[in-house]
Amino acid sequence: MNEHRYRWRNRQLREHVAVVDGAHAPSIVLTNATYLNVYLKQWMEANIWIYDDRIVYVGDALPESDEATEVVDCTGQYLVPGYIEPHAHPFQLYNPHRLAQYALQTGTTTLINDNLVLLFLLHKKKAFSLLEDLNDVPASMYWWSRFDSQSALQREDHFLSDEDVQDWLEHDAVIQGGELTGWPSVLKDDDRVLHWMQEAKRKRKPIEGHFPGASEKTLTKMKLLGTDSDHESMTGEEVWNRIRLGYMTALRYSSIRPDLPQLLKEMKDWNIRVYDRLMMTTDGATPSFYEQGIMDRCIEIALENDVPDYEAYSMTSYNAAKHFGIDHRVGSISPGCVAHINILSDKHTPTPTSVIAKGAWVKRDGQTVEQSNPFDWDKHDLSPLEIDWDLTERDLQFSIPLGLEMVNEVILKPYAVQSERSGDRAGTEDEAFLMLMDREGKWKVNSMIKGFTKTLGGLVSSYSNTGDFIFIGKNKPDMEMAFNRMKEIGGGIVLAHEGEIVYELPLPVAGMMSDEEMGTIISHEQQVKRILGEHGYPFQDPIYTLLFLSSMHLPFIRITPKGIMDVKKKEVLFPAIMR
Repeated sequence: MNEHRYRWRNRQLREHVAVVDGAHAPSIVLTNATYLNVYLKQWMEANIWIYDDRIVYVGDALPESDEATEVVDCTGQYLVPGYIEPHAHPFQLYNPHRLAQYALQTGTTTLINDNLVLLFLLHKKKAFSLLEDLNDVPASMYWWSRFDSQSALQREDHFLSDEDVQDWLEHDAVIQGGELTGWPSVLKDDDRVLHWMQEAKRKRKPIEGHFPGASEKTLTKMKLLGTDSDHESMTGEEVWNRIRLGYMTALRYSSIRPDLPQLLKEMKDWNIRVYDRLMMTTDGATPSFYEQGIMDRCIEIALENDVPDYEAYSMTSYNAAKHFGIDHRVGSISPGCVAHINILSDKHTPTPTSVIAKGAWVKRDGQTVEQSNPFDWDKHDLSPLEIDWDLTERDLQFSIPLGLEMVNEVILKPYAVQSERSGDRAGTEDEAFLMLMDREGKWKVNSMIKGFTKTLGGLVSSYSNTGDFIFIGKNKPDMEMAFNRMKEIGGGIVLAHEGEIVYELPLPVAGMMSDEEMGTIISHEQQVKRILGEHGYPFQDPIYTLLFLSSMHLPFIRITPKGIMDVKKKEVLFPAIMR
């Protein structure tokens, strides 16, 4: 079992002390290092000794010469702690293993990950086994424990039991409860989730909120109920208000909400000059957004907006580590921490030239150091989908008089369907058929969607918030063709038009994730966006549209496993139909 994330054995600890005494030689010594001391908020000079995966000494001394020690002169370079992504959704076409490999190359060495998809796809024991095996990457991987499904499920009470939540919260890799997308229910009367929140607090694990546009009164109430942090600020005033009330506040720079530059500008107007209660996050950006970097890009934006360099780097290292209670493990260059170190050519160039993670080089002088082999997803029952049922003509009947109209990528409002829907083609130019189908083929929800594309014949996706299948299209035969091809490739996103498959993005990891390298996934996503744009998709992030069609934390109307739902009232307007 990989234990560096939580503890070292007594034998290892004795060895670490023996290195300082000269009885063992360090693995790596970084000499003449100008490094950021996050405690003093100063750049200092020192020699840094690494033994296996741990920093064992930072100071003026040098060990006795030993052939087993790699000595690296860092003169003229700047060393900072490995970056921490405090709010990762590692299932946005990519998978946690590939995301971590990619993140390491830009200096993000620790990820705090959402567990939602694992709750849908795996039994608890299998999920915990997966968490351990994901440690084969040199990144430190931590997790949240969700308390709600973010959708409306047919068997919501079976989604998470008290025992399951308790076991997730007990797991050493789980360091946070939340995020609380279902907070309105908690405020109203959901004592079950409130109990889980208190259990997390009892275990001294913070609670993450999800409070877009929340009033002072709402923020105060959720603070009283135990919430510690939030990442949904959209204005400088909202940042100020959260800090004022004691929230740890993550500034977001994501594909769906690239708010960070504006937030930093508006924070100046609110005279926010203290950064200890601030982190930064990319909040599960879709793949192509990461071409510009991950946490290194956030630091770059902060520096461009006159944030002091020591504060910008601390916001993506020590601040997050301290908030999660893992600052004895990660977040600083100090004795006792895991050896996650970024080596920079300049203080104001946060993309590292070299990266040490868990005491090993993963990037050296701008070149990737070979990492582990592809992950064995089959071992964890996350294999390509095997769909043993067929689509029927009856499935593709659309008679509900209420449709979903797109306001932007993720906001949907209701509209009255008035077009003719009896033939194979959708009625008006900006309308398309919409169906959510159970991945086991047991139920379906049929409606219409306005504003997705103007011409595309059919799209079928096994990638969705709940893992069920999404059908969108203007032509029923094209939708059926796309579904049949999706079955053949074991899951993915398939586009069909005028009787031809025009693009396919295979997602062989349970129909939700690719196992390609990030560069390939980025190319796939860009192709899907390009083709949808050619057919009239008017927004920037269609992957998030697919993901959030059934997400009940966004207004105003959703298509969910229970049926068409009014978000605010949490009422089923038109129920799902058993097939």
